[in-house]
Amino acid sequence: MDAATRIERALSTAVARVQGPNGPPKLAEALHYAVFPRGARIRPRLCLAVALACGEDDPDLTDAAAASIELLHCASLVHDDLPCFDDADLRRGKPSVHRAFGEQIAVLAGDALIVLAFQTVAWAAGSAPQRLATLIDTVGRSVGMPRGITAGQAWECETEVDLAQYQQEKTGALFAAAAVAGAAAAGVEAEPWRLLGERLGAAYQVADDIRDVACDVAEIGKPVGQDQAHARPSAVTLHGMDGALRLLKELAAGAVASIPDCPGAGELRAHIMSESQRLLPKQLAQRAA
Repeated sequence: MDAATRIERALSTAVARVQGPNGPPKLAEALHYAVFPRGARIRPRLCLAVALACGEDDPDLTDAAAASIELLHCASLVHDDLPCFDDADLRRGKPSVHRAFGEQIAVLAGDALIVLAFQTVAWAAGSAPQRLATLIDTVGRSVGMPRGITAGQAWECETEVDLAQYQQEKTGALFAAAAVAGAAAAGVEAEPWRLLGERLGAAYQVADDIRDVACDVAEIGKPVGQDQAHARPSAVTLHGMDGALRLLKELAAGAVASIPDCPGAGELRAHIMSESQRLLPKQLAQRAA
């Protein structure tokens, strides 16, 4: 089964488990709306790729770990789009959750998705309970304080921000979690994989800064020009477009160099280089190369 099918199946199973007949129907609908149809699924794809490279032996646990990372990502998007933050009307080419369901449901949907991320890992860990502690800790560190996506979002409320720290927490935390969770689900030492995820997360954030300037709404399915509109830190603002493209290339190369020894290292290197090229708008991909 290919990675995309595995991820969608795991996410569908997780969301369906909390959509029982006795729950609030509007919240249940909002949960599904926030997760489907799929986005790029870059983070769960990384989780699966790392697990496979490490010699995956429990596919159900790997799929649950990957789904938990994506559920956290979806939760962060719901909250990020709220009027108190970006006040974004669009996400993945359709109205953002708070536009479709109202602010109250959007806040609750984001909260419920965070909880569901932990539940999803717990439900799948029965076959390998000794791996559960590392997975739960990995998920928790990626979303909480002091270095998770909550902390990253909070830096937007400060007057002085270190760009590298802001990006590492807001974006890099989930990429680091994806890499570590993939290794943990495969039953190997997980912490050495954190650097790979951190570097990929930094690369993704730089690419996102570039897309915010170089793309239009139709291409990326969300508002553009948000960094300038909200006076947020940006690699393009700090380094210029050419400097941001160079930084992206350096970060991708650094990510490849940080892959620990593992049976599938060659395939993983190819996967990472392919993914890094997909991050850029088509008109800039050749320029970056």
